[in-house]
Amino acid sequence: MVPGVAALGALAVSLDSAVNIAFPAMSEAFGVGPTAIKWVVITYVLTYALTAYAAGALADRVGQAPVFVAGLWLTAASVLACGLAPSYGWFLGFRVAQGVGGGLVYGSAPALITLSLPADRQGRGLGLFTLGMAVGFAVGPLIGGLLVDALGWRWVYLFRAPLAAALALGAPAALSGAPGVAARWHLIRLREVLRPHVLQLNALAFLANLAQFAVWLLAPYYLVNVLNLSATAGGLLFMLTPLGTAAAAPVSGWATDRFGGRPLVGLGLAAESAGLFLISRLDAQSPGAEVALALALVGLGLGAFQVPNMRLLMASFPPTQQGGAGGMISMSRTLGIVAGVSLASAIFGGRGASFLAGFHDAFVVAGAVAILALLLSLLPLHRG
Repeated sequence: MVPGVAALGALAVSLDSAVNIAFPAMSEAFGVGPTAIKWVVITYVLTYALTAYAAGALADRVGQAPVFVAGLWLTAASVLACGLAPSYGWFLGFRVAQGVGGGLVYGSAPALITLSLPADRQGRGLGLFTLGMAVGFAVGPLIGGLLVDALGWRWVYLFRAPLAAALALGAPAALSGAPGVAARWHLIRLREVLRPHVLQLNALAFLANLAQFAVWLLAPYYLVNVLNLSATAGGLLFMLTPLGTAAAAPVSGWATDRFGGRPLVGLGLAAESAGLFLISRLDAQSPGAEVALALALVGLGLGAFQVPNMRLLMASFPPTQQGGAGGMISMSRTLGIVAGVSLASAIFGGRGASFLAGFHDAFVVAGAVAILALLLSLLPLHRG
């Protein structure tokens, strides 16, 4: 019950992927281009990156469930406000509030799972959490495309408010047996964060997500403006990246419990890098099958990587620090996203009016970052 609710919370938050396919329509409505639209991502993702660790640490002190439910309520209120925003400035402010809500959910959900399951089932529980997150990421672009074509970009926010509110209403009863206040709670200290293997695992999460976010920023423009697809068709194709993550996550969780996480981490990063390099070769004449394969491969790689990497890091901390550990890995993941959108935007913008030249350069660099992560993953995992 508890892992399922945590997964549903992750799904509700990750439905923000509906926003990406709406970028072209939002650019037109607000009069901003691909380089400026990055603030739609940064204001939200950077906020929940910075909130996630604090939320996890707070959850260790007051209980995971109250923090989780508060995040759902704030998510419901803020997406409603985003959809009704009268200007770009107000909109970005509401995105910050949405980021706080997302950070509360992402910071508390992993600990809800690890504290409610025995050690030999935690990989599968975290796999379910990653599956929920990936399903939200997967269906979001399709829903977003349909809503943009039928009702306009504002509905990519408005449709999520009742979903998050309904989950917030039902979650307290479902989490009534969830872990409560930690009896021997204490914050994760700097020396615990600076242990070599903890730094290594956080660095891998940072780099893997930095690399893959070029897909989320630039692929919608490629699909809509270069391949001339509708928002609906573009969303359907775009969803193959998170759908790949959703397909890989439960298998990866099972394999982590059975065989350990280290081999899967490297395998996932290798697949992600291959997909990114394939995307760097796409152009206006690329067949749909080639586009689909490249997008799916990035998602499959990320799904294979995320679960074992998260499990290895969560296992590095005692039960009294599971909230802080979950918040830490979420912070590393989302700081990677912020760095990824900034890097991809800078590389893309450096090519001026040539979309495909900037697109190709951004994905070559993204593939190189994934290769760097792969090499780092092959180093011994020194515990100390």
